[in-house]
Amino acid sequence: MNVSTKELQEQLVVDLKNWQKAEGAAANQMEKLSKATNHELIKLVADVIHADSLRHAKVQQMVVDSIEKGAHALSPDDLAKVWDIIEEHIKTEQHMVANVRKALDSLQGRKMLVQQYLLEYLLFDEQKHDHLLEKLEGIKKGMYPDG
Repeated sequence: MNVSTKELQEQLVVDLKNWQKAEGAAANQMEKLSKATNHELIKLVADVIHADSLRHAKVQQMVVDSIEKGAHALSPDDLAKVWDIIEEHIKTEQHMVANVRKALDSLQGRKMLVQQYLLEYLLFDEQKHDHLLEKLEGIKKGMYPDG
């Protein structure tokens, strides 16, 4: 079935608003979990997921707003003004990924499961940051084909 862009956008808005409700419920569940325990690891995991759920809802809202209110235009000037900072942070993220990998390598065979669990989370999150910045660089290259 071939749907129009307008129909696709309308359905996406409905789906994202439902997803936001689910994220809100997830955030509430994790807040409840965090309050129900004194165990630092369980509390940390609950707090991380709670914060991520709130952040996901913000990203979903930005997608909804881009459809309902118009796309969030990103100009070459917007990127040019902050590109030095972004490039610096890309290097920082790459350094952090290398540090976490080194730490994880040092734990191999040591049965330090909680430490490995937390370091693997940090590696995943640092890689996610690096990916976000790389994609932003891809947008920049699309604006500046030669640069």
